[in-house]
Amino acid sequence: MSPLIDRKSGKRSVTTIELVDAASLPTMEQKLGATHRQWLTSLGFRPTMGAVAVLPNNAGGISRVIVGVDRKDPLAALGSLPQRLPDGIYQLSEDSIIEDRELLALGWALGAYRFERYRKATRPVAQLLVEPSTLRAVLPLMEAVFEVRDLVNTPTEDMGPAELSAAIHAHATEHKAKVTEWVGDELLENNFPTIHAVGRASHRPPRLIELTWGKNSNPKLVIVGKGVCFDTGGLDIKPSDGMRWMKKDMGGAAHAIALAGMVMKARLPVRLTLLVPAVENAIAGNAMRPGDVIRTRAGHTVEVDNTDAEGRLVLCDALAYGVEQSPDLIVDFATLTGAARVALGPELPALFTNRDQLADEVIGAAEAVHDPMWRLPLWRPYRRMLESYVADFANAGPSRHGGAITAALYLERFVPESQNWMHLDTYAWNDGDRPAHPRGGEAQGLRAFFKFLANRYS
Repeated sequence: MSPLIDRKSGKRSVTTIELVDAASLPTMEQKLGATHRQWLTSLGFRPTMGAVAVLPNNAGGISRVIVGVDRKDPLAALGSLPQRLPDGIYQLSEDSIIEDRELLALGWALGAYRFERYRKATRPVAQLLVEPSTLRAVLPLMEAVFEVRDLVNTPTEDMGPAELSAAIHAHATEHKAKVTEWVGDELLENNFPTIHAVGRASHRPPRLIELTWGKNSNPKLVIVGKGVCFDTGGLDIKPSDGMRWMKKDMGGAAHAIALAGMVMKARLPVRLTLLVPAVENAIAGNAMRPGDVIRTRAGHTVEVDNTDAEGRLVLCDALAYGVEQSPDLIVDFATLTGAARVALGPELPALFTNRDQLADEVIGAAEAVHDPMWRLPLWRPYRRMLESYVADFANAGPSRHGGAITAALYLERFVPESQNWMHLDTYAWNDGDRPAHPRGGEAQGLRAFFKFLANRYS
């Protein structure tokens, strides 16, 4: 059941929602009768963010719903209501104090999300009546976010490299795109050695999945997503609490797949290449070892300082392959470092790019659609933290300082200075419930990047 309903789809019983803050409370109270004003007083209602008051009618039903909001956060304004309000159909009052109906509707839709693959909900979510134009604008965004959440929430047993491939094939079928894959030892035969090294110890063979779509004459866009379907840490094994949620380590791939789907659905005039290196970083007799040296696709030799810094290894071969296409832009998404979470917390993805203008444009898009991110620097003096005495450089180093930056600097080694490149280090997860952001897998930066791409290639 969709959380959003087209207003023109037929007559029905609808309850009105009134948004209110401290400034608008007196005006709103003037609209109410004495009984309802007394009811609000009895409830001790205060127009703070997230406060909800259900006003009864004389028949024992709901007359209207009063909701406290922060005008600066339209996405969250309705984000908790689909799960909190009684089953039914609701609509916003015509004189809403927040004018952006699309963001309000999107917040409602995102707050209605439930992951029901293994456990069905016991009650339906409430539904919001919206204008047809609002529905057309919001549905593609909702579907893309839901796809990221579903992919990330699915346990690795049901979301391995082959299942990621199936998700990409589904988009290819829908949009008449082409898919090419290199699986297992084909990676070595076709010069993708780091992807193979990370995934070879798993019983499920590693693979690189490539989707291509669009006219050759259009600007080339490469989207890359880290697809580590589970990360034990390898021989540098994670402790149990660090391994508990590593089903989400393919969150970068989930973002890349969903973004590629949005690009194709919107028919942006680009020649799209989606690259997902999909592996499981497992432990077996043939697992890569600390101290091993790998010669990458780009020709650099890399010493494996830590097998738990595997995401940058699978990405570097994919980036090198993307660079060979001489694209207008490369964008990669990865749940790459805990250091980014230490620096910015769980809600702010870390943006890195070698172009100030690109940073300004995507951050502007992020602010416009309320999908935040924060730029961190490619501080090149920190390259010394990845020095190796036996190889060109290492994948990690002894210092834990600036870990998100050093990871991005590692990736930058595989991107020529002349190449436009952006890297998002995302958490792809909500540790708890927030309005419009339920606990579990999350799309972070997805809507911002789509807005940016739509602006760039419109």
